[in-house]
Amino acid sequence: MGKIPFMGRRKRATDQLDPVRRRLLRLLDESRTTMRTASQAIQRNDAYLHQFIHRGTPKVLAEDDREALAEHLGCGPDLLRHDRGFGRRARPKPASAPGPAPPGPYSAPRGYSAVPEIDARASAGPGAWNDEFEEAADAWLFADPLIRHEFRARPEDLRMITVDGDSMEPTLSSGDRILIDVSLKVPVPPGIFVIWDGMGLVAKRIEHVPHSEPPRVVLKSLNPEYDSYERLAEEIRVVGRAVWVSRRL
Repeated sequence: MGKIPFMGRRKRATDQLDPVRRRLLRLLDESRTTMRTASQAIQRNDAYLHQFIHRGTPKVLAEDDREALAEHLGCGPDLLRHDRGFGRRARPKPASAPGPAPPGPYSAPRGYSAVPEIDARASAGPGAWNDEFEEAADAWLFADPLIRHEFRARPEDLRMITVDGDSMEPTLSSGDRILIDVSLKVPVPPGIFVIWDGMGLVAKRIEHVPHSEPPRVVLKSLNPEYDSYERLAEEIRVVGRAVWVSRRL
């Protein structure tokens, strides 16, 4: 009999939680995990989620915590996101306000992100490139944990582009699609980048020339039939670093 009033107090306390906290409690229960285990899984102290749910500290989960917790619970991170107006009453929309925008061409199911494909050829020789990144109608879907942990990137920084040419064989072949991270523009450490070198869009391995002044880089072709060459770093425009390749067998 002593348990009944305790359960009643717990239910009332739970009813007072906001939807995200109630949802998190349900997800924890469905996953058969504890707040302590989940806190450890996102590399927080053991009481972190208990304080978040029952004490309101922090008020909202940080983006990294949301993504790590969603991966642990097997759900989409948006389920753990508070509205922008959390803690405030939403302002009513004017009568003339338009309704929600329809899904865009790159909409993705929960837990995935759509990466647009550039409508251009990443050539291993001189080529043409639209500086505005004109995108094709197609997009690639990647699981959010793959983007975060394997590519170590943000979805909005990724683009898919097609290789045209054989100067990067055997690593890259004509027709391969490479995923580039447009936030990575400094060739340190060395790697394969898509660049604009003044003549066209090229995929090359770039290495910085040590102690060069002004800074110079070496643009290397992996195919020995093609020559490598040097350029002043300021003469080229790095579009992004290649982080993944898709190849048809």
